[in-house]
Amino acid sequence: MPSEKQYVHAVASEPGEFADVFDLAALPPGKADAALIAADARHLARIGAALRAEVAGVEARLADQKRMPAGRGERALERDLEIQRLSARLRVLRRFGLDACLGRIVGAAAGTPGGDGAGEVSYIGRFGLTDTDGSRLLLDWRAPAAQPFFAATHAQPSGLTSRRRYRWGGGRVVDYWDEVFAADGVDHSAALDDQSAFIASLGTARESRMRDVLSTIQADQDAIIRATSRGALVVDGGPGTGKTVVALHRAAYLLATDPRLRGGTGGVLFVGPHQPYLAYIDDVLPSLGEDGALTCTLRDLVPGGRAAGVETDPVAARVKATARLADAVDPAVALYEEPPASTLRVETPWVDVDVEPAAWADAFGSADPALSHNEARDEVWTHLIDALIERHADDDIAPVALHRALTRDGALQAAFAKAWPLLSPEVVVADLYSVPAYLRRCAPWLTADEIAALQRPDPRAWTDADLPLLDAARRRVGDPAQNRQRRRREAALERRRNEMERVVDELIANDDSENGEVRMLRGADAQVSLVDEAELPSLDVDELAGPFAHIIVDEAQELTDAQWRMLLRRCPSRSFTIVGDRAQARHGFPQSWQERLEGIGFREVALASLTVNYRTPEEIMAAAAPVIRAALPDANVPTSIRRTGIPVRRGAIAELDDVLAAWTTAHVDGVAAVIGRGLPDAGDHGDRVRTLTPELSKGLEFDLVVLIAPASWGGDDPVTLAVDRYVAMTRATRELVILE
Repeated sequence: MPSEKQYVHAVASEPGEFADVFDLAALPPGKADAALIAADARHLARIGAALRAEVAGVEARLADQKRMPAGRGERALERDLEIQRLSARLRVLRRFGLDACLGRIVGAAAGTPGGDGAGEVSYIGRFGLTDTDGSRLLLDWRAPAAQPFFAATHAQPSGLTSRRRYRWGGGRVVDYWDEVFAADGVDHSAALDDQSAFIASLGTARESRMRDVLSTIQADQDAIIRATSRGALVVDGGPGTGKTVVALHRAAYLLATDPRLRGGTGGVLFVGPHQPYLAYIDDVLPSLGEDGALTCTLRDLVPGGRAAGVETDPVAARVKATARLADAVDPAVALYEEPPASTLRVETPWVDVDVEPAAWADAFGSADPALSHNEARDEVWTHLIDALIERHADDDIAPVALHRALTRDGALQAAFAKAWPLLSPEVVVADLYSVPAYLRRCAPWLTADEIAALQRPDPRAWTDADLPLLDAARRRVGDPAQNRQRRRREAALERRRNEMERVVDELIANDDSENGEVRMLRGADAQVSLVDEAELPSLDVDELAGPFAHIIVDEAQELTDAQWRMLLRRCPSRSFTIVGDRAQARHGFPQSWQERLEGIGFREVALASLTVNYRTPEEIMAAAAPVIRAALPDANVPTSIRRTGIPVRRGAIAELDDVLAAWTTAHVDGVAAVIGRGLPDAGDHGDRVRTLTPELSKGLEFDLVVLIAPASWGGDDPVTLAVDRYVAMTRATRELVILE
């Protein structure tokens, strides 16, 4: 099989030969008929040539930009942005060859119902591409004109006569299927296998990462992908309906088309349920040409959150799940911002300066409420010192000297540090968890039992339920490490400026020019330009702190009020895509999506439903549906559109090794999962078999799923047990085995 470079070269240099583009040997002979594929081969040849030219052109422009002087200010920013844009374009171009083409659409000819052209053919691609003469070779899938490729149905053909989708393998078209929408049902340039090839493709072997499905996006999914980003859009759907596919493609679509989400306006944050899920979807957005979205789990929003344990106390978990607990942070921090009630006398070489309670109170009251505690600390200190200096403005004392004496006074520093200390969020939350009287004062609505449940021997033994409170404390307190970094940067900047002033003084003293041009260096603009801030210590930026222009949340049915509050703080516009299934909520979901979201602060909520199960075969859904409906009679169980002919198997746990050995022997590709609790690693069966808990299987899919003792997964809550079993069963795309 030729390499990507070989087949691109072959097609580009020999447009009359299309054997290097199409590899249809495994299909019925009719599909290789030149009448059906010759036009595509010629067009793909043009795409191959244009791709090579585009890559060469982008490489040249990128090299030119890198050779340019970096410059300063806006000029430097523009250069950096252009380098980023060209680098991103080059990554996409190098990632794909001819397989950037998804397929083609043929518009209805003029005079036919819905027709507005002469049967124009458009090829849809992962990105837009033009020929050297300016003609369009590929239409970007996100463009409005490309929407019919995804949206057309027999009931609503969107002005199309036909649609062809390609399946690529090894850089060649290994299959294609056509759908005809012509009024007379005839299109002699089409291979009429309609949906059969698409349905067959759904059953192909899975891999350790989510496979590319862009070309098979369906009309109901596409409508959601292209929906407006204003307000909150809920995508509700059962297992296998493509919720995650929709969420990821929506992220790519919005980043490319919504001006509110581009160009430094905040971007997109994609929140998944756990790390295995993020690893599974890791390649999807890059494959769509987008690297502008950040992906994370809720644990990642708080430094050190991945190391937090699981909350096991049900009372503590319930209290920490409420959004109101975060309201304890403000009064807790306020107790660290109380001005001294006594006068402090500061002795200086010139005058004794009294710092009365009124002076303390005035300085503390000057704090900007928009600043964190640690950021405001510097502002309050500056206000206090300036006020004390202003008091002695009429005395014969140099302000600089008095400033130095006051800021270096140990007693004044100690009094201020005690009244407004530098805090860490961990200290604030740990104090709440270790001092009942402190927690009672800051959260008076808590009962005695709830306060007791939050106390523990090690107040810093963080659990996942503590993360929202730590996040709220971090917002209110600030990051002490960043505060120290900022001080070091400011000190370094001051030292650099002092050094430059000394150099300028020497230059002026030795200036013998006629017009004294060197004196211009004393100008403010010159002073700024003489100090290169890029050489100063940089500040660490918490890129997950936001604000973001849009947030996408998958498996959103599991989020507590407190966790939602973490996300709402990061998106003031309330622009969200919320993906989930109420029937997969481990702790129940009695409300409607509308009621749930409006109750936590959303103002505009729209609902879109997905009801077709593309992943799970009928045989498996027939076994899974009764499991969930026994606990949740109104569960939204989707309708499967395919069968495998493989029944659900049941057996004894002792058969596990035999089941896995038989499967790995019979299948050279695909992935399997053993799902249960307290299981040993499945490494003995190779890297195609994974061992997971029911919770960590969410959002994933496997060819074979083996459940180990699901009836004993435990817990007193029948809803949690039913959801765990239902979720685990519906991860399978081919076979399900249940061992008890």
